[in-house]
Amino acid sequence: MRNPCPRTSPPPGRTGRPRSAAADAAILAATRDALVELGWSKLTMGDVSARAGVAKTTLYRRWAGKSELVVDAVAELFDALELPDRGSLEGDIEYVVLQFAELLRRPEARTALMAVVSESTRDAALRDRIRSAIVDRQKRLVVLGRERAQARGELPYEEDEALAGLATDLIFDVIAGTVVHRALVSSEPVDELWVSTFTQLLMHGLRGADSA
Repeated sequence: MRNPCPRTSPPPGRTGRPRSAAADAAILAATRDALVELGWSKLTMGDVSARAGVAKTTLYRRWAGKSELVVDAVAELFDALELPDRGSLEGDIEYVVLQFAELLRRPEARTALMAVVSESTRDAALRDRIRSAIVDRQKRLVVLGRERAQARGELPYEEDEALAGLATDLIFDVIAGTVVHRALVSSEPVDELWVSTFTQLLMHGLRGADSA
């Protein structure tokens, strides 16, 4: 028969010390710096812990391994993207594309992004983490931009939620995929003229699709 003595373990959610936002920020910054200097193959959790000034056990309490850590280091950069109201859908698109391109010009952003994308071709779990930590979170910008455009009367409201979700996915894929390819694969400038031309092309497609 099992011992009926009451349990003395801590309640759920109170295991260990609370996480430190400052420590997390230092760790993620150290991860990006190490990745630029060492590259993916040579980067270790030990390198990051030494640069961040924390114990290796501190890293493993937060991240299971290098893949998760690097994805979160990239995600932190992307979370800084914002979409202030520029007064028109066209203005909103141009602003976020230029902001995204500026982010990709940073060595730590381009190196980290290319590294995790390359590794994800062999790692399904890493692909899932990229999707949840970066892609799904950044779709908020597309949702916000479309909501503003609909409120201004620039785009119609959708009654079909499934089609609205599909449109959000497609717009995100077109913008993110095009800018990443231009900046990181073709190594061509993403300047104001290119962004303006790209935005006009995208606007034509959006208005055509919404009026169809």
